[in-house]
Amino acid sequence: MPEGHTLRRLALDLTAAFAGEPVRVGSPQGRFAAEAADLDGEVLVAAESAGKHLFLAFPGERFVHIHLGLIGAFDILPLAAGEEAPAPRGAVRLRLVGRRAVADLRGATQCALIGAERRDAVLAGLGADPLRPDADPDRAWERIRTSKRSIGELLMDQAIVAGVGNVYRAEVLFRQRLDPFRPGTSLRKGQWQAIWDDLVELMADGVRVNRIDTVRPEHTPEAMGREARVDDHGGEVYVYRRTGQPCFVCGAAVRTEPMASRNLFWCPRCQRRWRLRAVR
Repeated sequence: MPEGHTLRRLALDLTAAFAGEPVRVGSPQGRFAAEAADLDGEVLVAAESAGKHLFLAFPGERFVHIHLGLIGAFDILPLAAGEEAPAPRGAVRLRLVGRRAVADLRGATQCALIGAERRDAVLAGLGADPLRPDADPDRAWERIRTSKRSIGELLMDQAIVAGVGNVYRAEVLFRQRLDPFRPGTSLRKGQWQAIWDDLVELMADGVRVNRIDTVRPEHTPEAMGREARVDDHGGEVYVYRRTGQPCFVCGAAVRTEPMASRNLFWCPRCQRRWRLRAVR
């Protein structure tokens, strides 16, 4: 499932390609036909993301609410001046056509036309998004510090921290040398603040380069004289999808284990298991 930086990059690209101009809105597949007809020819005000959700804003407080899910994609194709949009390929649920680009939505789990009240309800149900300037990390901390669930699970809870997925979860915990299995109640405020600050920086960088890179300068392929990572997720990482490979920092074999229906990756030496100390 795309992580928050992908949705933010997509929102920026859609805004740059279509905002401020009338757009043709269609549904070649037919599942969004009535809604598309209502929006066809309207000006796209802007696109914005919140966590893993995308909103296309149209006049009259109308929003197309999109969640890509596991297999969804929203592809943008630039058009030359006067060039006609190519025929849609595959099951295109939503198509936007402007003067400079065409965008096709396929495979999304959510594509609905909603009003401001419903949009506000969706936003209210999301946790703090490290990519949004209005995010409140203290609200997330209040949930984390009172929870006995593991920090690895809490970071994936979109009602607590929005936009963080399996890659950022594994990588930020490695970078902070934290045991993914330790309960939220065991964390100190300073540890949570360090996690949050790291997520803000890493995810903003992910938006900028459109991929996830989490290794520090001393652990890049160039610095270590190693081969660059080849993976469909792209980017250089410490532990994600590196099961059995040596940790770049300590050399221990990276481990994996299911957590909350997803594969968790961590280094058993750099992220030593937390143990509750007995109080005398």
